[in-house]
Amino acid sequence: MGLWFWNGTLECLRIMSMRERVRPVKVIHIVENLDRGAVENWLVRMFRHARTTGVDLDWTFYCVEQKAGLLDQEVRVSGASVIHSPAPLHRKLTFSLSLRRQLAKGGYDVLHCHHDLVSSIYLMAAAGLPIKRRIVHVHNADEWVPTPNLGKQFLYREPMRRVCLALADRIVGISSHTLDTMLAGRARRENRDIIVYYGVDAKPFSAAFAGRAAFRGELGFSESARIVLFLGRLVPEKNPLFVLDVLAGMRRIDPTIVGVFTGTGSLESAVAERASGLGIKNAIRLLGWRRDVANIMASCDLFILPRPEQPKEGFGLAVVEAQLAGLRLLLSRGIAEDPLLPTAVYRRLPLSAGAKAWAKAGVELLYEPVPSQETALAALMKSPFEMDFALHQLRELHRIKLK
Repeated sequence: MGLWFWNGTLECLRIMSMRERVRPVKVIHIVENLDRGAVENWLVRMFRHARTTGVDLDWTFYCVEQKAGLLDQEVRVSGASVIHSPAPLHRKLTFSLSLRRQLAKGGYDVLHCHHDLVSSIYLMAAAGLPIKRRIVHVHNADEWVPTPNLGKQFLYREPMRRVCLALADRIVGISSHTLDTMLAGRARRENRDIIVYYGVDAKPFSAAFAGRAAFRGELGFSESARIVLFLGRLVPEKNPLFVLDVLAGMRRIDPTIVGVFTGTGSLESAVAERASGLGIKNAIRLLGWRRDVANIMASCDLFILPRPEQPKEGFGLAVVEAQLAGLRLLLSRGIAEDPLLPTAVYRRLPLSAGAKAWAKAGVELLYEPVPSQETALAALMKSPFEMDFALHQLRELHRIKLK
C-alpha cells in the first residue's frame, strides 16, 4: 500500500512537471538589484539550482535600482530576464507608472514583491491588472519606509501594511519572527500567511578548503592564532563596534585571539578607528567584501554576531553557513532560534550583559570541542533550508491554474 501510494505520488508529480514544461508560470520578482544583497543572492541561488536540477522557470527580475548588478549577466545567460526601472523609486508616480506599463506588457502570472512594507507601492501599481497571484515577501523586521523623515515613517507604516495585507494573496516571512512582525498582532490566515525559509547551498561548505595555516599566513597572523570572525555589513544594525570591545576583552584573557571582519559598510572607517583606540589594530583584519566566504569560515574558530535585540534579525543566513563551516557561535538575542540547527555549539547573550561577559563567553566557547561539520551538513539535509525542499516551497508559492 505504501509503495503504491509513493509511486502514484511520483507519477502525479511527473505529470505536473510535464504540464509546467509546456508553459511555466511567468513570475516577475521586484528586487533592489542583482548585486550583493542577501535577498537577490538567494533568488539567484534558487534559480541556479532549478536550472541544475532540470526545473524550468520563467522568471523576470525587475530591479528598483537603475545601476547594473554583478549578477545581471549570469542571470541573463541562464535564461531569466533582468529589467531595471527607468525611474527611481523616490519619484513614486513616475516609478509606479513605469512598473505598471511593464506589468501590463509582460503578461505575468505572478507578482512577487520582496520589499516588505514598500511592496505596497508595487501592489498599487498592479491594481486592476490580470495578475493571478500577488505575493509580499518579508525579508526583515526593520519595517523600513523610504523617507528620512521619522514622523512620515511613523504615519506611513500602518497604511502601507494595510495595503499589503489587503491586496496580497500571500504574505510570506523568511522566519516566524518576520512574518509576525509584518502581521503586527493579527492572526495568521491559513494558506495565506506562511513561512518559506531560504535554501542554503551546502556544496561550498562540504568542499571548503580548511587552509588554516595558509589563511593565517596570508593575513600575517601566527599559526596558533585563534580567529573570531565577523561576517556581514559593517552597519549599525549588525553592531560591529561592539565586536571590537569583545575582542579587546578576549585578548586580555588570551592574547592569541585575533579578529577578522568580512564585509563593507558605513562603519568601515569607524571600525578601524575604534580598533586603534582599543590598542588592537594589529590584531584585526578588514577583508572587505569577499566571494570565498566558505573558505574563510572554514579557516576561523568562532563566529560572532551581536545584532541589536530590536528589531531582530530577519533570518541569519550567515548563522546557518557558519554552522556548516564547523564554527562555534556567539550571538545576541537579536538572533532568533530559526537559523540554529540541532547540532549548533553556541551561546546567546543579551547585549546588556556587556562586553566583559561576552568576552568570557567567547573564550569559554573556544575551549569547547570543534563542532562536527559532517553532523551539521546532515542536519541541514533534514531541515527546511535544504535546497530541493526550499525550491519546492518557492514553486508552491507560484503554483496557479494556467489556462
